[in-house]
Amino acid sequence: MGIQLQLNKGRVPVKIWTRDIETKAIEQLLNVASLPIVHGHVAAMPDVHAGTGATVGSVIATRRAIIPAAVGVDIGCGMNAVRTTLTASQLPDNLRALRLSIEGVVPCGFAQHAASKMRGSALQRVGRSLDARLDVIVGKHPGLVKMQRRFNETWLCQIGTLGSGNHFIELCLDETDRVWLMLHSGSRGIGNVIGRYFIAAARKDMQRQQIRLPDRDLAYVAEGAELFDDYVEAVAWAQDYALLNRRQMLAAALDALKTRLPPFRIDGEAIDCHHNYVARERHFGEDLFITRKGAISARAGELGIIPGSMGARSYIVRGLGNPQSFASCAHGAGRRMSRGAAKRRFSRFDLAEQTAGVECRKDGGVVDEIPAAYKDIDAVMANQRDLVEVVHTLKQVLCIKG
Repeated sequence: MGIQLQLNKGRVPVKIWTRDIETKAIEQLLNVASLPIVHGHVAAMPDVHAGTGATVGSVIATRRAIIPAAVGVDIGCGMNAVRTTLTASQLPDNLRALRLSIEGVVPCGFAQHAASKMRGSALQRVGRSLDARLDVIVGKHPGLVKMQRRFNETWLCQIGTLGSGNHFIELCLDETDRVWLMLHSGSRGIGNVIGRYFIAAARKDMQRQQIRLPDRDLAYVAEGAELFDDYVEAVAWAQDYALLNRRQMLAAALDALKTRLPPFRIDGEAIDCHHNYVARERHFGEDLFITRKGAISARAGELGIIPGSMGARSYIVRGLGNPQSFASCAHGAGRRMSRGAAKRRFSRFDLAEQTAGVECRKDGGVVDEIPAAYKDIDAVMANQRDLVEVVHTLKQVLCIKG
């Protein structure tokens, strides 16, 4: 359907790909649009909803500056998916044992790998280059270490771990009954520490310069300043860490599947995409920083993943490269209500009903992830037909939540 709303009350316009948007999100979008560093316009995807400072589901183009809170604290959070040669008929009728096998090799929630198993492991060797880069960052900002207990141990032990909240691992079937493995996670505790540290540092820098902002969470770091260079270095590290984390989880989950399923192989391209990140890109003839806060890159021909909620459909898409969205699209269904509101409104019985046919946790600990707490993924997809085309439609049959 394309752009459905345009707000012109900021310094630059806000272009919105939906009419399903709450007042708080509109206020946040207008706040972003009032900043002097924002270039061209602000784009809001059809899964848009209120966030912290900047709106989730927004694409922000800035010149010579970055807003750390717009990137957020789950830096590099994103998706990974692969199609296998397996078909639905090769899956067991009861998928519980398969779910437990994956949970046995991928720590979920607040769990992580034991430090004793990580020392000298293949994962530690893989993370060696990250370790050297992190030492440089911490050398400049020792305050990072004070923000997390066992800082140097924790980031290593969390490589290949899922986390909590809306992070998940799923088995899905496409329109031809082929089995896909899909997962969603980010930079774990270390990304959170880096995000919070530089958000606070940006606020202090704005106060020092006496720059007035519509929201203190829109504090930005400007190119040419040492803080800017340090943040770019740190956020690039966290984004690389998130990629490594997803790849290690994918490998572990595939190994778990191989112990319980007939022989199979990966068939087709592995899709890996961030949806909370910043990148240098060229748009409208300008070199800009593009922050996608709950949005993915959708350049012409580029494959991406747009997941629905537990029990809903998900989509493998191909980007159309629409310049008005800065070649971006939605990153998922988008929340319709807060976690607290979902817990107050729904019970585990509602969760069981709405996830019927999906092997997953159905207890009170994941009620905040109930499908009804999210927007209708099919409506989201209908609103962005000018941004992506659907390549595959996936239906979850197994879902692991942290």
